[in-house]
Amino acid sequence: MADMGNLWEDLRKQARQLENEIDLKLVSFSKLGTNYSSHNDYGSESAPLINKSSSEHMFDTMAMEIEQLLSKLQDVNDRMSDYTQNISMSSPSAALLHTLQRHRDILQDYSHEFHKTKANISAIREREDLLGSVRRDISAYKNSSGLNRRTDMYLKEHDHIRSSEKMIDDQISIAIATKENLQSQRKVLGTITQKMNSLANRFPLINTLMQKINLRKRRDTIILASVIATCVIVLLLYAFH
Repeated sequence: MADMGNLWEDLRKQARQLENEIDLKLVSFSKLGTNYSSHNDYGSESAPLINKSSSEHMFDTMAMEIEQLLSKLQDVNDRMSDYTQNISMSSPSAALLHTLQRHRDILQDYSHEFHKTKANISAIREREDLLGSVRRDISAYKNSSGLNRRTDMYLKEHDHIRSSEKMIDDQISIAIATKENLQSQRKVLGTITQKMNSLANRFPLINTLMQKINLRKRRDTIILASVIATCVIVLLLYAFH
C-alpha cells in the first residue's frame, strides 16, 4: 500500500512539473504570436527575410516541444487514472478523484490554448506570405525594364490584331452564307418562272381547243335546226295540199 502511495505522489509530481513547463512554453509561444507580424516586414530587403526564417523555425520548434509535453502530460494523466481504478482494498477516495479531474482540466485548458495560439500564428503567417507575394509582384513590375513593357504592349497589340482578324473572318463567313442563300433562292425563283412560262404557253392551246368545240356545237345546232325546219315545212305542205 505504501508503494501505491509513493506511485501516486510520484505521478502527481511529474504532472505538476510538466504543467509548469507547458505553462512557461505557452507564455513564450503566445508572445511569439504577438510579435510575429512585426518581425516579418516585407518592405525591407535582406534582414526581414532572415528574421522571417528565424521566426518560422522558432515557431515550428516551440510547437513541436509543446506537443511533446502535452503528450507526456496526457500519458501521466492516463497512468493516474489507471491508479485510481486499480486500488483493490477500497474504492478511490473523493480527494483522489478530485485531484485527477483537476489535472485533466489543466491538460484540456493547455491543449485548447496551444491549438488556439497555433492557429492564430498560422493565420498570421499565411496573411504575411500573401502580402509578401503581392509586394514582390509589385516590386518586380516597377523594376521591370522598358523592353519588357514594350514587349507587353506588343503582345497586347498582337492580341488586338488577332481579335480583329477573327471578327473579319466571322463577317466573311456571314457574307458567304448570305450569298449561298441568295443563290439558292435564285434557283428556286428560276424554277417557278419556268413553270409559269410553261403554263402560259399551254393556255393558248386550250383556248383554241375550246373555240373549235364551240364552233362544232354551233354547226350541229344549225344542222339540227335546218332538219327540224325542213320537216315542219314538209308537214305543212302535206297538210294543206
